[in-house]
Amino acid sequence: MKKLLTVYYTWSNGNTERIAKKLQDAAGGDLLKIDTAVPYSGSYDDVVHQGQDEVERGYEPELKPIDVNISDYDVIAVGTPTWWYTMAPAVLAFLHGHDFTGKTVVPFMTNGGWPGYVIKDMKKACPGAEFACDIQVRFDSNGGDHMETAEEEIDAWAQKVKALL
Repeated sequence: MKKLLTVYYTWSNGNTERIAKKLQDAAGGDLLKIDTAVPYSGSYDDVVHQGQDEVERGYEPELKPIDVNISDYDVIAVGTPTWWYTMAPAVLAFLHGHDFTGKTVVPFMTNGGWPGYVIKDMKKACPGAEFACDIQVRFDSNGGDHMETAEEEIDAWAQKVKALL
Protein backbone atom coordinates (compact mmCIF):
# COMPACT_ATOMS: atom_id res chain seq x y z
CA MET A 1 0.00 0.00 0.00
CA LYS A 2 1.23 3.47 -0.87
CA LYS A 3 1.85 6.15 1.76
CA LEU A 4 -0.12 9.41 1.65
CA LEU A 5 1.01 12.78 2.96
CA THR A 6 -1.42 15.69 2.90
CA VAL A 7 0.40 19.02 3.00
CA TYR A 8 -1.43 22.32 3.27
CA TYR A 9 -1.07 26.00 3.93
CA THR A 10 -3.89 28.07 5.36
CA TRP A 11 -4.04 31.63 6.56
CA SER A 12 -7.27 33.44 7.39
CA ASN A 13 -10.32 31.18 7.77
CA GLY A 14 -8.78 27.74 7.74
CA ASN A 15 -10.67 26.72 4.60
CA THR A 16 -7.74 24.85 3.07
CA GLU A 17 -7.05 23.16 6.40
CA ARG A 18 -10.69 22.04 6.50
CA ILE A 19 -10.34 20.30 3.12
CA ALA A 20 -6.98 18.76 4.09
CA LYS A 21 -8.50 17.28 7.25
CA LYS A 22 -11.49 15.93 5.29
CA LEU A 23 -9.03 14.17 2.99
CA GLN A 24 -7.09 12.73 5.91
CA ASP A 25 -10.30 11.53 7.57
CA ALA A 26 -11.32 9.70 4.38
CA ALA A 27 -7.99 8.44 3.03
CA GLY A 28 -5.74 8.29 6.08
CA GLY A 29 -2.07 9.12 5.87
CA ASP A 30 -0.15 11.89 7.57
CA LEU A 31 -1.03 15.57 7.75
CA LEU A 32 1.48 18.42 7.52
CA LYS A 33 0.71 22.10 7.92
CA ILE A 34 3.35 24.38 6.45
CA ASP A 35 3.95 27.82 7.89
CA THR A 36 6.16 30.76 7.10
CA ALA A 37 9.12 31.32 9.42
CA VAL A 38 7.98 34.92 9.84
CA PRO A 39 4.20 35.00 10.35
CA TYR A 40 2.06 37.44 8.41
CA SER A 41 0.90 40.28 10.64
CA GLY A 42 -1.33 43.29 10.52
CA SER A 43 -4.89 43.62 9.36
CA TYR A 44 -6.53 41.40 6.77
CA ASP A 45 -6.03 44.19 4.20
CA ASP A 46 -2.34 44.53 5.14
CA VAL A 47 -1.78 40.83 4.51
CA VAL A 48 -3.76 40.93 1.26
CA HIS A 49 -1.52 43.75 -0.02
CA GLN A 50 1.63 41.96 1.16
CA GLY A 51 0.44 38.74 -0.49
CA GLN A 52 -0.22 40.52 -3.78
CA ASP A 53 3.25 42.02 -3.72
CA GLU A 54 4.84 38.65 -2.94
CA VAL A 55 2.94 36.87 -5.72
CA GLU A 56 3.84 39.56 -8.25
CA ARG A 57 7.53 39.29 -7.32
CA GLY A 58 7.54 35.47 -7.27
CA TYR A 59 8.69 35.68 -3.65
CA GLU A 60 9.21 32.44 -1.75
CA PRO A 61 9.22 32.97 2.01
CA GLU A 62 11.36 30.94 4.37
CA LEU A 63 9.30 28.15 5.90
CA LYS A 64 9.36 26.71 9.39
CA PRO A 65 11.24 23.40 9.43
CA ILE A 66 9.13 20.30 8.83
CA ASP A 67 9.48 17.03 10.67
CA VAL A 68 8.72 14.62 7.81
CA ASN A 69 10.79 13.27 4.96
CA ILE A 70 8.91 13.81 1.70
CA SER A 71 10.81 10.94 0.08
CA ASP A 72 9.03 8.49 2.44
CA TYR A 73 5.70 9.12 0.67
CA ASP A 74 4.32 7.92 -2.65
CA VAL A 75 1.27 10.20 -2.91
CA ILE A 76 1.46 13.80 -1.75
CA ALA A 77 -1.68 15.92 -1.67
CA VAL A 78 -0.83 19.63 -1.59
CA GLY A 79 -3.44 22.24 -0.69
CA THR A 80 -3.35 26.00 -1.01
CA PRO A 81 -5.68 28.96 -0.89
CA THR A 82 -5.78 31.13 -3.99
CA TRP A 83 -3.65 34.24 -3.62
CA TRP A 84 -3.90 36.63 -6.53
CA TYR A 85 -4.84 33.92 -9.05
CA THR A 86 -2.12 31.47 -8.02
CA MET A 87 -0.93 29.47 -5.02
CA ALA A 88 0.15 31.12 -1.76
CA PRO A 89 3.88 32.00 -1.74
CA ALA A 90 4.45 29.53 1.12
CA VAL A 91 3.19 26.68 -1.07
CA LEU A 92 5.39 27.77 -3.94
CA ALA A 93 8.38 27.73 -1.57
CA PHE A 94 7.41 24.25 -0.34
CA LEU A 95 7.03 22.85 -3.86
CA HIS A 96 10.31 24.33 -5.04
CA GLY A 97 12.04 23.05 -1.90
CA HIS A 98 11.37 19.36 -2.60
CA ASP A 99 11.89 16.83 -5.37
CA PHE A 100 8.63 15.25 -6.50
CA THR A 101 10.15 13.07 -9.22
CA GLY A 102 8.34 9.74 -9.27
CA LYS A 103 5.70 10.93 -6.80
CA THR A 104 1.99 11.30 -7.43
CA VAL A 105 0.94 14.83 -6.51
CA VAL A 106 -2.71 15.62 -5.78
CA PRO A 107 -3.11 19.40 -6.07
CA PHE A 108 -6.10 20.96 -4.34
CA MET A 109 -7.03 24.56 -3.84
CA THR A 110 -9.63 26.77 -2.25
CA ASN A 111 -10.94 29.99 -3.73
CA GLY A 112 -13.62 32.61 -3.28
CA GLY A 113 -14.96 32.64 -6.80
CA TRP A 114 -12.20 32.63 -9.37
CA PRO A 115 -9.67 29.78 -9.27
CA GLY A 116 -7.08 31.52 -11.39
CA TYR A 117 -4.14 29.40 -12.50
CA VAL A 118 -3.46 27.66 -9.20
CA ILE A 119 -3.59 24.03 -10.36
CA LYS A 120 -1.64 24.75 -13.55
CA ASP A 121 1.00 26.67 -11.56
CA MET A 122 1.26 23.90 -8.95
CA LYS A 123 1.86 21.32 -11.67
CA LYS A 124 4.52 23.52 -13.26
CA ALA A 125 6.30 23.77 -9.87
CA CYS A 126 6.62 19.94 -9.57
CA PRO A 127 8.71 18.71 -12.50
CA GLY A 128 8.97 14.95 -12.69
CA ALA A 129 5.76 14.30 -10.76
CA GLU A 130 2.64 12.52 -11.91
CA PHE A 131 -0.64 14.29 -11.11
CA ALA A 132 -4.02 12.93 -10.13
CA CYS A 133 -7.35 14.01 -8.68
CA ASP A 134 -6.88 17.78 -8.68
CA ILE A 135 -9.83 19.75 -7.31
CA GLN A 136 -10.93 23.34 -6.88
CA VAL A 137 -13.05 23.98 -3.80
CA ARG A 138 -15.09 27.15 -3.78
CA PHE A 139 -16.00 29.13 -0.71
CA ASP A 140 -18.10 32.29 -0.53
CA SER A 141 -16.74 35.32 -2.35
CA ASN A 142 -16.70 37.50 0.77
CA GLY A 143 -13.64 35.75 2.18
CA GLY A 144 -15.72 33.72 4.59
CA ASP A 145 -15.84 30.06 5.50
CA HIS A 146 -19.11 29.05 3.82
CA MET A 147 -18.25 26.26 1.37
CA GLU A 148 -20.13 26.49 -1.90
CA THR A 149 -18.72 23.29 -3.41
CA ALA A 150 -21.04 20.43 -2.48
CA GLU A 151 -19.88 18.18 0.39
CA GLU A 152 -20.63 15.19 -1.85
CA GLU A 153 -18.11 16.44 -4.40
CA ILE A 154 -15.42 16.69 -1.70
CA ASP A 155 -16.29 13.22 -0.39
CA ALA A 156 -16.12 11.71 -3.92
CA TRP A 157 -12.74 13.39 -4.50
CA ALA A 158 -11.38 12.04 -1.22
CA GLN A 159 -12.45 8.53 -2.23
CA LYS A 160 -10.65 8.90 -5.57
CA VAL A 161 -7.49 9.92 -3.72
CA LYS A 162 -7.90 6.95 -1.37
CA ALA A 163 -8.12 4.65 -4.41
CA LEU A 164 -4.62 5.77 -5.43
CA LEU A 165 -3.16 4.12 -2.33
